[in-house]
Amino acid sequence: MVAVIDFGSQYSQLIARRVRAFGVKTQLVPYTAPVLEIKKTQAIILSGGPNSVYDDGAPHLNRKILNLGLPVLGICYGMQIMAKILGGRVSAGEQAEYGPTAMMSSGQDKKLFHGLPKQSTVWMSHGDLVTKLPRGFAAIARTEHSPIAAMADKRGKLYGLQFHPEVEHTQYGNLILQNFIFSIAHCRKDWHPHNLVEQKIKEIKKTVGTSHVISAVSGGVDSTVTTALVSRAIGQNLTAVFVDHGLMRKNEPEEVGRILRHLDCRIKIIRAEKQFLQKLKGVTFGEEKRKIIGKEFIKTFQKATATIRPRPKFLAQGTIHSDVIESASSSTGQAAQVIKSHHNVGGLPKNLKWQLLEPLRDLFKDEVRELGEALGLPKHLVWRQPFPGPGLAIRIAGEVTKEKLKILGEADAIVQDEIKRSGLQYEFYHYFAQLLSLKTVGVAGDQRKYAYPIVVRVITSSDIMTADWGRLPHKLLAKLSWRITNEVPGVVRVLYDITSKPPATTEWE
Repeated sequence: MVAVIDFGSQYSQLIARRVRAFGVKTQLVPYTAPVLEIKKTQAIILSGGPNSVYDDGAPHLNRKILNLGLPVLGICYGMQIMAKILGGRVSAGEQAEYGPTAMMSSGQDKKLFHGLPKQSTVWMSHGDLVTKLPRGFAAIARTEHSPIAAMADKRGKLYGLQFHPEVEHTQYGNLILQNFIFSIAHCRKDWHPHNLVEQKIKEIKKTVGTSHVISAVSGGVDSTVTTALVSRAIGQNLTAVFVDHGLMRKNEPEEVGRILRHLDCRIKIIRAEKQFLQKLKGVTFGEEKRKIIGKEFIKTFQKATATIRPRPKFLAQGTIHSDVIESASSSTGQAAQVIKSHHNVGGLPKNLKWQLLEPLRDLFKDEVRELGEALGLPKHLVWRQPFPGPGLAIRIAGEVTKEKLKILGEADAIVQDEIKRSGLQYEFYHYFAQLLSLKTVGVAGDQRKYAYPIVVRVITSSDIMTADWGRLPHKLLAKLSWRITNEVPGVVRVLYDITSKPPATTEWE
């Protein structure tokens, strides 16, 4: 097992996810975890963090952990805290490094960087850096502004990286982590998605006992897998509640009903399109839409579940880790920047009468899909496109109306259909249509016409923490444009989003 010690980084869970992807058990623990708990593991990874090691109240590391004789890999803040504890020096850099950076290895290390070329691209995100090595350490890599971009002790047990190998932007990040886990720490593969099913079911049973649970089903992968998982654990002690707010994709409500009928649980469906559209009238800002929809959803949900007997004690939600990160928080309690609010993270009322049950909270989307397949859910269901809780409302830039919802629903259905027809549905993490409310001029027949632009968004990613835009073949792009402008009334223009994350987010609103 590998222990990932969390110092408050937004990437801490991502490090753990990378280790699990190699088939190795991992445990994310706070920096305050007892040394005896850490001692039971085979290797230790120290995460990054938002602090400077010299800040008042900055997370600290018990020096005894570095004396356990276990292999340790410090990442960013993890490298800096290691250097400081062992007698090195950490200082504010003359120039901070953020984003892709060229790194040159010194050639002194034959283990951690085994298989890497002398120069590669890494992802930096730091203001401080190690300016003096601890005794017994050597610099094994540098960048233009970091003479010590990586370090290693002579015993080959302690390593530090100023960059983040866990993010996709680091060219050989996975190879570096694999070298540490298998070649240096000699960990064995002892983890499989089926282990996760058993673990989660056991956790749910222990938490819930004989109490009744309700689950909020949105039609997306996360809420569906959550409901299936809880259903597997407690059966008829679960009631799945689907609030149809009218903001779903084309034919989505019918599809959700079909999915739920395959699960061993009770079902309750609420039709509420009119009230949600009324609340959204005149609202143009995406964050305000999210909050209105979240508030109205809870109100509707609470009213719909008031008659359920026995009275539910828990509310199961499909919260996954990227939701938590974008809405802020970490296992250490360090503050993180709110990127966008999620209706099921921080948007729930303080006087909520149920206890939250979020079995997927520490998992990423690809792990959720693996879990769904391990549960025996149909592949087409597990690999459905991710869909936000606020639905098409945040894929309409501007005011939400019934007309725009219909236009966007039809355009999105064409995007889904054509990418599936092309056989590329499993090549991309996410693909969907977005509607811009600013009308543009076009020609229909011989008539001048003002209508909406549709933006097609396709991204590649494994964890949605970072993403790149998907390269669709030109022939497919042409087909999408032709079909959308010909088959969807109210559209005269199709655009293609070629922005990565960062700087953009997945959704526009």
